Amino acid sequence: MTAREEVLGRIRRALGASPDQVHPAPSGDAAAPGYRTRSTAGIADLVSLLTNRLSDYGSSVRRCTAAQLASAIAAALAGRGITRAVVAPDFDPSLLPIGVECVPDHDFTAQELDAFDAVITTATVAIAETGTIILDGSAGQGRRALSLVPDYHLCIVLEGQVVSLVPEALARLAPQRPLTWISGPSATSDIELDRVEGVHGPRRMDVIVVSEP
Repeated sequence: MTAREEVLGRIRRALGASPDQVHPAPSGDAAAPGYRTRSTAGIADLVSLLTNRLSDYGSSVRRCTAAQLASAIAAALAGRGITRAVVAPDFDPSLLPIGVECVPDHDFTAQELDAFDAVITTATVAIAETGTIILDGSAGQGRRALSLVPDYHLCIVLEGQVVSLVPEALARLAPQRPLTWISGPSATSDIELDRVEGVHGPRRMDVIVVSEP
């Protein structure tokens, strides 16, 4: 036995069963055994878990009813000192607060988008276990650049859009759509392990979760 074979043998014994033995590869369209694809958690538990995950990422989470949404948006922007925001062209104007200049996007350049204090968007789906919010360019969300350039992102999520697991989220998404997956404010530790925020998107992100009847 060579030294290499001995070292690899020790590693195999230390690791035990291989990943293929623990989670066999899928056959055809069948899901791989051992992975959860559905959850039975109630909406209250899902929203609570999503809130905790987002808080861990540094996002502030507000909860409100549909009737309180306009006030919640105004309070969130006021709390961050936002005076000028960009929104998707089809964002509901009745939700926009008085006193904040909210400008519909008209294919602004990256430099023009960067001049805005914030962006306000809706969402398509949110994953509680990972604290991930997904945008796909549907109503109220706009193009991908809209949520990536401004320094602050205020995102509105409906309770009915919250799921527990990634497979549940994938089932709701159209793969041909321009998907943006967001797990809290943009951050990286690539350089000397120093955390830097705002490299790949907004440095600050807040979420409003809207309860539904």
